[in-house]
Amino acid sequence: MYGGDLVEFSSQRLTLRLFQSNDLEDVYDIYKDEETCRYLLHDNWTTENMHENFNEKVRNTLLEKGSTLNLAVVNNKKVIGDLTVWYTDMKDTVEIGYCFSPQAAGKGYATEAVSLLFNKLFNEWNVHRVQANMDARNTLSQKVCERVGMRKEAHFIKDFWNKNEWTDSFVYGMLHSEWENNN
Repeated sequence: MYGGDLVEFSSQRLTLRLFQSNDLEDVYDIYKDEETCRYLLHDNWTTENMHENFNEKVRNTLLEKGSTLNLAVVNNKKVIGDLTVWYTDMKDTVEIGYCFSPQAAGKGYATEAVSLLFNKLFNEWNVHRVQANMDARNTLSQKVCERVGMRKEAHFIKDFWNKNEWTDSFVYGMLHSEWENNN
């Protein structure tokens, strides 16, 4: 079990930490954007559902079997992104997801945040493998995976029904040993 109140780690520009109640407006600014949510499993947030959706993120504070860990990505005291980690059914294997504010795009924040997370997952929490599944049209997400050294392992054709259409999906992966060799 990892997480709880002790989860906070930083680089020069970013802090990754658990969500706090005063993060609601920053997170809503990210998820209210329809284009930002285009390739996610959920629709954009509305004023009607933002509290319920945000409270779910606040509750997800532990990384253990059957649970999800949500982390805020903070730059200059503003939440600019969201990292999610959960165990798969395979031993010591986690899947990650991430979403960033459009205003944070092009500044390397997503790559930096995912690298920080990988360092924690591999070097402190002894995860064997990290994978990311995504809509194949999500080129920005693919670039983040490639920048941190993940390899594309699979391209599934029209395998996922989401938002009233069949979509292709990609699976990216990285092993602990690969992280060690690259870092």
